[in-house]
Amino acid sequence: GVAQDYNEAVRWFRKAADQGCIDAQHNLGHMYYKGKGVSRDLKKAVRWFRKAADQGNVNAQFNLGNIYDYGNGVSKDY
Repeated sequence: GVAQDYNEAVRWFRKAADQGCIDAQHNLGHMYYKGKGVSRDLKKAVRWFRKAADQGNVNAQFNLGNIYDYGNGVSKDY
């Protein structure tokens, strides 16, 4: 195996996400949401989750639902 390296993971996820890989877009959203390998940035997390969700990634759709449900990184509307 290899040593766990969040920075390296983000680098590869971004490379694939920029080329349209839906799973990489979802994973990059997760990294931004958790602050793994990058500074925590909920707006960027939402942006990457939305890219994946718009292409049918059910995990990204679920994560976006939770983000909107809890109002994390999005405007509250109630």
